[in-house]
Amino acid sequence: MSISIAAQNLARVVWNRTAKLYRRGRHWTLRHRKDVRESGKHARAQVKQSGERGRDAAQNAYAGIVRTSRYWDRLRRRTWPAISRDVSVRRTLRAVAAGSGPIILGPWLSEVGYEALYWVPFVRWFTRQYDVDPDRVIALSRGGVSAWYGGISSGYVEQFELFTPQEFAAHNDARRGDADQKQLALSAFDREILSRARARLGIDGATVCHPSAMFGLLRQFWLGNDSLQYVLDYTEYAPIRTIAPVELPALPDEFVAVKFYTGRALMDTPAHRDMLRGLVGRIARKYPVVTLNTNLSLDEHEDYVFQDIPGVITLDRWMTPQNNLAIQTEVIRRASRFVGTCGSLAWLAPMLGTDTLAVYADDHFLTPHLYAARHAYASMEAARFTAVDLAVLDQIDVLDPAERWVSR
Repeated sequence: MSISIAAQNLARVVWNRTAKLYRRGRHWTLRHRKDVRESGKHARAQVKQSGERGRDAAQNAYAGIVRTSRYWDRLRRRTWPAISRDVSVRRTLRAVAAGSGPIILGPWLSEVGYEALYWVPFVRWFTRQYDVDPDRVIALSRGGVSAWYGGISSGYVEQFELFTPQEFAAHNDARRGDADQKQLALSAFDREILSRARARLGIDGATVCHPSAMFGLLRQFWLGNDSLQYVLDYTEYAPIRTIAPVELPALPDEFVAVKFYTGRALMDTPAHRDMLRGLVGRIARKYPVVTLNTNLSLDEHEDYVFQDIPGVITLDRWMTPQNNLAIQTEVIRRASRFVGTCGSLAWLAPMLGTDTLAVYADDHFLTPHLYAARHAYASMEAARFTAVDLAVLDQIDVLDPAERWVSR
């Protein structure tokens, strides 16, 4: 009996031990399979992640190459034309200045404002930069502006002594129709003026500093693509102290010079005419007013004319095509204040020592010129310059703005 029980117990123990070993073996097998599967999944994930990282790295590298390429391309497109212009113009100017023969500045055919604010400072820089003796230099312009070139040139040729006003206007209109108001290149009309000027002077071998050099250099600044420093690198601003050799009528001891003309800054509209007439009338109640309308049709602008306003003096009968800018220059120089359209003579007036109120209704094309003018006036002994929107003057009518601006 005891042997039978012992055998059963032994068999049970063997069975239990065998079952336990089986379970442990099966558990180990399942766990090992799972580990193998997890290892495989991890390996596949690592491979996938490595591929993605490689793809991302390749994409980032490619994007970096593209960005760098585009950056250098933009830099090249921005800087290379400027460098090319600079080198080309300096080479041209150096050739013009070489030797000891006469040099003609011009002919100037573009707007008065560009001549006063950019061209005259540009040729002043040119003569200083290349050490050009003023005795060699002859300015070629119109309207009697020889005084503007004081210290720059010793000679001056008046274009309206080479052409009648009708011929000049017809040729200049044709030039603008074929190209641009700005003298971006030497036109057939430029060549004809130069030919007649050389004949008048009795010289054949004069070199020419043409406005296209300046327009080529500074045009990108006016378009907003170059900084003001680019303008300052090629200009030298100074007060205009030379007195124009022109006879003036008797003028009041103290007066305000006024010059309003039509253009983009101050379009010819009934509303603008009414507001300007009101402004001139308010000034005339306090000070004599000398208006600088010329009654001449020499360009695309027309003067605003203010008739039947007490205290307003008009000098148009004194002006001719040959002397109109000379007379306006000297009247502004003698004035207590200058009030006019923002542009043209408004750029000149502070250089003559006359405080200026420049009025506009649309400053769309004025921004770079205002920026350059304010910096230029601050760099020399210029008078005060204030640019004001015509709408503002109308809105503060109750404060009598004219008296505020023109009073001492």
